[in-house]
Amino acid sequence: MSPRPLKMATALLALVPLVTGALALMGIDDPLFAALHLPRDATLDSQLRFLGGVWFALGLLALWLSPRIDREPTLFRALWLMIFVGGLGRLLSMVQLGLPFAPFIGFTALEVLGAPLFVWWQYRACVSNA
Repeated sequence: MSPRPLKMATALLALVPLVTGALALMGIDDPLFAALHLPRDATLDSQLRFLGGVWFALGLLALWLSPRIDREPTLFRALWLMIFVGGLGRLLSMVQLGLPFAPFIGFTALEVLGAPLFVWWQYRACVSNA
């Protein structure tokens, strides 16, 4: 199994945190949250911007890592572990507060179901390519 399709999928998926992270750097003015009419609170804005920066940086890391997946398996798995744990946080929120907007349900599915699949895919691609 060639790692090339995995490398392309990773590069494509890196666009999600790059775009949404850049939007989240807008804090409470992020268009994804416009319908929520969030309060103009400095603490909330600061936290959203911080998490947006972390998410954006994760996208940069995924983009940088995409051509190196077969040479950096531990880093690839750590990246997906971070995404998986974030998805578990979203699931906890759904249990405690209810369902978010539809796109966030899709993000959660990718994070919780997709993360293990990508790690498995990377393992299979690297083992058969070795």
